[in-house]
Amino acid sequence: MKKVGVCQEERTLPYYRFYQRELAQVPAEKQRILAEGPCDARPGVPFAQRDLFLKGEDTGYCQIGYGLQPDGTGFVCNETYMPGVTVEMLDWWFPWHSVGSDLRYKIWDPEDHYFARADRVDYVCDPAVPMREKTWGVNHYILEDIGPGPEFLKLCFKSPADFGYSPEAVQTCPEQSMVCAVGESSCAAAMTHKWRPYQDGVLFSSRFWIGFGVVEGAIVRTLPEGAAVPAFVPRGLFAHNIKEFANLAAILPEVYRENRECL
Repeated sequence: MKKVGVCQEERTLPYYRFYQRELAQVPAEKQRILAEGPCDARPGVPFAQRDLFLKGEDTGYCQIGYGLQPDGTGFVCNETYMPGVTVEMLDWWFPWHSVGSDLRYKIWDPEDHYFARADRVDYVCDPAVPMREKTWGVNHYILEDIGPGPEFLKLCFKSPADFGYSPEAVQTCPEQSMVCAVGESSCAAAMTHKWRPYQDGVLFSSRFWIGFGVVEGAIVRTLPEGAAVPAFVPRGLFAHNIKEFANLAAILPEVYRENRECL
């Protein structure tokens, strides 16, 4: 695939070499899951039971795959082992790529990412704000392509409490970290990424609940009664997710080591 464009200024930045690299290969098993189609016989954990995911108690549900729930909402599930990556690196990555040059977002997935811009740069860059809280209450305005073509997305990040996780679920695994958000685009979705130490790196787990948005402050199903998410939406999001996080796992240790002071 063709990579997104870069300007001359971006070519002078020290992390431009990550854009120049070939993208990391998606594991064959995940390519097989994508090709085989929806995992409707074993759907993802329902949004109302999202605490199970945070506590690691959703093993009876889909762990890697995509499809539709009986109520017509969509789900995407993924797990990525990231050797050499630490919890602190990922805590840093999510705020870092949302400020500064657009190239920071492009190196994550040079074929599909155009830009991600935080609306509260002063907050994100404030050294008094703990690293893992730098996304809380911040919106990222994003342009990316998850299949049909480039599309604008407003990703509204929230604290775990504002996302609806119980204090008990948050405290289940103290060494674990996460980001939570609700996306506003042509098809609204709620999302959580969590990560914890695992073997020689971290285990990074993602869950998307497609067809959920914010109404009067609450995250609820927003599909019209009787409607269903088009099947290509969870498929495209799964294909994008397994691609971007395979690549992030490959580049993050170097990116962090060379740029961790630049936030």
